[in-house]
Amino acid sequence: MIPQIKKVLYTTDLSKNSTYAFFYAADMAKRYNARIVILHTVEPPRQMYDDSGVGIEKLVKKSKKIEQEMNIEEIKKRLLEFCKKTDAQIGFPCSELVSKILVPLGYPVEEILNTAEEEGCDAIILGTHGKGFLKQTFLGSVAGSVLQRSRKPVFVIPLPSEKTNIDWDKIRPHSLPTGKGEGQIG
Repeated sequence: MIPQIKKVLYTTDLSKNSTYAFFYAADMAKRYNARIVILHTVEPPRQMYDDSGVGIEKLVKKSKKIEQEMNIEEIKKRLLEFCKKTDAQIGFPCSELVSKILVPLGYPVEEILNTAEEEGCDAIILGTHGKGFLKQTFLGSVAGSVLQRSRKPVFVIPLPSEKTNIDWDKIRPHSLPTGKGEGQIG
């Protein structure tokens, strides 16, 4: 017997392909009367050292913490705006499908796997070959690692064909700041 899908974890690196993957998450949620948890992970800064060997990260830790706390609300706001813009595309109010938006500071694979467990998600949906606002490959290697380590079904959505009629710039959240924390949708 196939387990019921009641909660879907949709992961995003804020790229065009992860936007495309959201439509699959929304379709799955509608079909199974499930809820969506949106996850965007912000990778922590790499440890750097100055000439004396003192960690530069320690020198800017307080300012980064304040910046991250302020920016998390901006990320959540932009993701909510993205959600509203997809209403016409999915034919259903996004806010009725999404139960939570999480934006933790951490390593993507670990955060995806931990969130899937902690939130009781029944399936994971992510895109592949995305390039986020940090201009790093994100979901290509992440997708492979999640597939290898997950005990839950993982749906990896490839880049759409060029023939897709989605106007990415009208629905894709862009120029998002980094941050950490979590929040629930109304």
